[in-house]
Formats: sequence, C-alpha cells, structure tokens
Amino acid sequence: MEAKRAVITEDLMPLQNHLLASLPIDVRSRLIPYLEHVSMPQGTEFYESGVIRRHVYFPIDCILSLIYMTSNGSSTGVSVVGNEGMIGVCTFMGGGTSPGSAVVLSGGSAYRLSVEHIVAEFSRNEAVQRLLLRYTQATIMQLAQTAVCNRHHSIDQHFCRWLLFALDCSSGNQLTVTHELVSHMLGVRREGVTAAAGRLQRMKVIEYSRGFITVLNRPRLEALCCECYGEVKTEIDRLMPYRSQPKTMLSMRTSA
Repeated sequence: MEAKRAVITEDLMPLQNHLLASLPIDVRSRLIPYLEHVSMPQGTEFYESGVIRRHVYFPIDCILSLIYMTSNGSSTGVSVVGNEGMIGVCTFMGGGTSPGSAVVLSGGSAYRLSVEHIVAEFSRNEAVQRLLLRYTQATIMQLAQTAVCNRHHSIDQHFCRWLLFALDCSSGNQLTVTHELVSHMLGVRREGVTAAAGRLQRMKVIEYSRGFITVLNRPRLEALCCECYGEVKTEIDRLMPYRSQPKTMLSMRTSA
C-alpha cells in the first residue's frame, strides 16, 4: 500500500485514534513525527497471513476486520477495529506474524507506524506496556466471544452483534460497506446477510432504503442480539475506559 508522510490536519489528526491519544504525552511526542497517513480503500487486504508485520495501523475514520480463512477459502471475521484501537498486536507481543489477515470493511484513512518504533516504546515504558497489554486482552476477549457466538447463535444474532460493534467502532453515524464484506466477516452467504437485514427492517429496528440501512431502535437491536455483545462490551469498557460511547444510529450502505 502506498503511504505518504503524515500531514496533520484538524479533521484527520492522529489523536482522533483513542489508543494513540491515550499514550503518555512524551511518547506521543516521539511517535507523531513517524506516523504516516495512509488511505484505506474498502475491501483492501493489507495484512496477509503469515507475513512478517512491518507496520501497525491506527484507524481514524475506517473500520477494519481481522479475518481468518480455511484451506477451502471460507472466511470468518473474529474482531472489528475502529478508531478505538489498532491492528498489529502480534508485533509487540513477539510473534511478528499472525495466521489471520486484516480487511478494510468501511473505507477511510489510518495512520501507520513502523514496528521498530512501537516495539521500542513498548520495551522502554511501563505505561505503554500496560495500555497495549490491556488492549490486547480486550482483543482476545472479543476473539473468544466471537468463536462462541459463531458456534451457538443464529445468523440474525450474529448480524445484530456486528451492527452494534460497528456502531461502537465508528467515528460517525454512517458506514459504507457491502453485504459481501459483511458476509465474509460473519462467515455466512451474502443471501443470509440480506435476509437478516430484511427481518430487522420488518420489525422496524432498521430502515433499509436506497442502499442504506439506518438503525432506528438501538435498544431493540441490543435486545435481539445474543449476550455476546454485552459480554464483550462490558470487558472492553473495563479494560479500555477511553473507548467511545455507543452511537445511536448507523447508516450502512449495502451493495446493489
């Protein structure tokens, strides 16, 4: 992916990423000059399975998913990452690679940082270690609960959970994403996503019009979701108190 040296602008400042903003001031001052502002087009796969990671990514206004694939090409998303977090925890945990990949669900931009810089700060600063290890624990919690959800709950509940996580990870109320990408994220056929969206519309939980889905009733959406969303959110809020508050509305563009 092509990248340019970061240009700090009011609308795309690195500190719009809450994890970056939570770093100690002296650490931020050292890292900001090395941040690169990169475009994250929808559908881009930028972390390939088993490849040595050379950068970590901090989303600003895009939403990413960690996806794992089987040998027959089937895929399932295991976590959703927005401007509350980062992609690349394997770099400072010592692994260097991961069997999963990262895909851009909703396009936008991010800041990337070379691995040597994040590892250096992780090694020298106890506050950075605590912050990043707590974020890693929150990520592991999401992965574990997603595995439980995929095994025991319905497609409709998976879709409700995904919508709620997308609301929490989004910096705004609108999301542009295709049903095909959502189906890869959930590990189901695209028709299953379309059917789930249709059922939510008939219950007046969402409004589906002109390629957009607007969440009309978040409390009802939470009620229809399985317990997995609440379990993960409670743990993430405990571990990462900076996390943005849930949004009340999401508009999602779907593929034609």
